[in-house]
Amino acid sequence: MPTFAAPALALFLSCTALAHFVFPAYFRTLIPGWLPAPAIIVAVTGVAELATAGLLFAPATRTAGGWAATALIAAFQLSHLDAARHTRSATRPLDTVWGVAARLGVNAGYLAWAVGVATC
Repeated sequence: MPTFAAPALALFLSCTALAHFVFPAYFRTLIPGWLPAPAIIVAVTGVAELATAGLLFAPATRTAGGWAATALIAAFQLSHLDAARHTRSATRPLDTVWGVAARLGVNAGYLAWAVGVATC
């Protein structure tokens, strides 16, 4: 894995974490309906992403940060899998069959990125 992969992942997670607080309404729409308190989940995952980014920025904690990122991104797959159940009533492009497939594919790439950072 290139040496810039971990800092790049940290920067990516920092940006997405900040987006949780700038655009919370959008992120609440990604929370499956069967989970309680979407606003709290959005805030907690934003903080978790920031903490993970912090681990990734520091060389001494980079491996732990890679595994933390792996766990977070794997947990986020639940949102995309849940969206697959609702494609018939989709109103947004990212909620259609093709949109959900793209979301799952992109998220799988993020997952591979995190595992790559964790194992290097």
